[in-house]
Amino acid sequence: MDAARKRFSGWKLYGDGRHLGAGEVVAPDERLSWPSTIGIGAQHVVAMFGATFLVPLITGFPPSTTLFFSAIGTLLFLVITAGRVPSYLGSSFAFIAPIGAATDLFGRPSALGGIVSVGVLLAIIGVVVHFGGAKWIDIVMPPAVTGTIVALIGFNLAPAAWSNVQKAPVTAIVTISAIVLVTVLFRGLLGRLSILLGVLVGYATATLRGEVTFEKVSAAPWVGLPEFTAPHFEPATLGLFLPVVLVLIAENVGHVKSVSAMTGRNLDDVTGRALFADGVSTVLAGSGGGSGTTTYAENIGVMAATRVYSSAAYLVAGLVALLLSLSPKFGEVVNTIPPGVLGGAATVLYGMIGMLGVRIWVQNRVDFSDPVNLNTAAIALVIGIANFTWVVGDMRFEGIALGSAAALVVYHVMRQIARARGTVQEAASPASAPAGTELEDGALHRDR
Repeated sequence: MDAARKRFSGWKLYGDGRHLGAGEVVAPDERLSWPSTIGIGAQHVVAMFGATFLVPLITGFPPSTTLFFSAIGTLLFLVITAGRVPSYLGSSFAFIAPIGAATDLFGRPSALGGIVSVGVLLAIIGVVVHFGGAKWIDIVMPPAVTGTIVALIGFNLAPAAWSNVQKAPVTAIVTISAIVLVTVLFRGLLGRLSILLGVLVGYATATLRGEVTFEKVSAAPWVGLPEFTAPHFEPATLGLFLPVVLVLIAENVGHVKSVSAMTGRNLDDVTGRALFADGVSTVLAGSGGGSGTTTYAENIGVMAATRVYSSAAYLVAGLVALLLSLSPKFGEVVNTIPPGVLGGAATVLYGMIGMLGVRIWVQNRVDFSDPVNLNTAAIALVIGIANFTWVVGDMRFEGIALGSAAALVVYHVMRQIARARGTVQEAASPASAPAGTELEDGALHRDR
């Protein structure tokens, strides 16, 4: 513990604090000059802004409250991981569907109770991983399963995007077009901020079309505390929320591995701390009226673009976000974003979440000529996309919960039976691969 405190007590100045040579990176325990660090920290706030605020806007949660707990969670994450894992904890999209369902059934406080439950479970898993290792996660959630769960969450949210798009289709189309164009027109940081810039273009369009009103902005004070709401625990919501833990595990473990790969440092020993930290952050958020948190790919993009992995920049980002959350006027400005803009941005983001699942399959070369992998994805995706619903007494299980459970059960049951019966399908060899098939590293691989 003393070593952890020592690591977090300060950052070594990198070089002269102003310049980076070709191929050089600033490590998590290093920093540039404070003016440069503050500037990079502000970039991290901008990077997470668009996606983080879409969650409260879609779910009806107060944006300032969500930002407040996002900032607190980021600062806690840095402390718990001893500053070794640079990360911003923004709003997790995995919570959108269960929040919507729980709010419709039992009200917002019950949705907050569900968020707290997810956080508690994730924190417990973090403790288990810290003391027992993370190997069991790879066994329980191989890439075929992880990719399927991530994909079905994104595609399950498609109707929510459409419900907003049809309220202002012109604004939605402009927003989508702006996101697409910014992505391909600009390199580096601007290209990575395509969601935020697309929202700004859509917002300007909506303003010109008379879709934005500013009465509440004018009435709101400049400084004040966010709106806090206490949670209510409704057992019937557990079936909606607990499967979200699987996604948060995948996101946090993936974040730690990404930072490890980019910095060249082995961070396996801090994986449990990262999971525990996100769990604690999610508990705090749900306890006060904010949405659940997770590590953010947008901020990974900023680090890749700047080559600065200093956790000091995230300290700055957390403090900046905290200050913004204490301005009710700022929160009301965010609240003015109209449905057309939300629908356009959500169309892209939800699709991206779905395709992230597909990317997990591709990067891990999951072989869908193996019937186990094929059936796992096929069954779970249809359940998630169609939003199958099962009510047992007071418990309600919807598409994400049922699809996630199906992915786990189908994969492991089929795999064990296939091994016991000797019917395991071997991957196609290069010689037997269909004409035109491109092979990576000279072979087709399958997930086992």
